[in-house]
Amino acid sequence: MWKAERYRHEWKYLIDTAQKEAICSRLAPVMQLDPNAANGGYSLRSLYFDDYFHSAYAEKDAGILLRKKYRIRIYNYSDKSIKLERKKKSGSYIYKESAKLTRQQFYQILDGDYGFLLASDQPLCREFYYECVSNVMRPQTIVDYERQPWIIDAGTVRITFDMDVRAAVGSFDIFDPTLPGLPVLEPGKCVMEVKFTEFIPNFVREILPDRASEFTAVSKYVLCYTKTAYRCGFEYWCED
Repeated sequence: MWKAERYRHEWKYLIDTAQKEAICSRLAPVMQLDPNAANGGYSLRSLYFDDYFHSAYAEKDAGILLRKKYRIRIYNYSDKSIKLERKKKSGSYIYKESAKLTRQQFYQILDGDYGFLLASDQPLCREFYYECVSNVMRPQTIVDYERQPWIIDAGTVRITFDMDVRAAVGSFDIFDPTLPGLPVLEPGKCVMEVKFTEFIPNFVREILPDRASEFTAVSKYVLCYTKTAYRCGFEYWCED
C-alpha cells in the first residue's frame, strides 16, 4: 500500500562547547537523554554513497532545495544494527527511510555484488539497487562523530549534539574502529540539530540558540567529502 511521506522539521546550529553545556543544563529539567544512549551518548559511523556525478555533494553545495542522499549507518562500530538509509531534504524539512542489512550484505555491496538488493522485500533496497546499477552509486566517505541525544514526547522533539566530527580514511570498512579520523570542525565546535514533527514547545524553543546568529545549513557529509578530497587543504574553514 502506498504510504505518504511525512516530513519532519530539521534545524541545525553550529555552536561552541560552552554554549552546548549551557543549553544542556537548561534541557535537563524538561527533556531526557535517549534511553539508547549508554553513558550519555554513543558513536555514530555512516558510510555515504554518491553517484557518478557526485550529485549529493554538488546539489548540497549549490543549495538545491529538493535533494537526497544514501548512507549505511552503524552505532558504536557494532553490527547489531546496520541500516541502509535514504534521507530526503526539502529546505529545512527531512524525510528518512531505512532498511535493515546484515554484515555479509554490507560487504557484498562493497564488493559490487548488488543482486540481493533487487531480490529484497524492502523497497528501499530495490531502489538502491537501481541507483547502484544505473547511476553508478558508490561509497564516497565515512563520517564519524559522538552524539548526545535528548528527547521529549511533546511534538516528537529530538535534540542532538554531534561532537568530534571527523572523516575516517584508509578504508570503507565501517566495522574497523582503528580507521584514522580527520577533524572537520573548528576546535571547540559541535553541531546541534533540532528535529520535530508537529510542533516545538515554547519552553524548548526558548532554550535554543538565536536563529538569526546561529542557524546554519552545515552538512557533515559535505565537510567530510571536502576534507577527504583535499580540495581546500586542512585549513579549509579559513576564508581565502
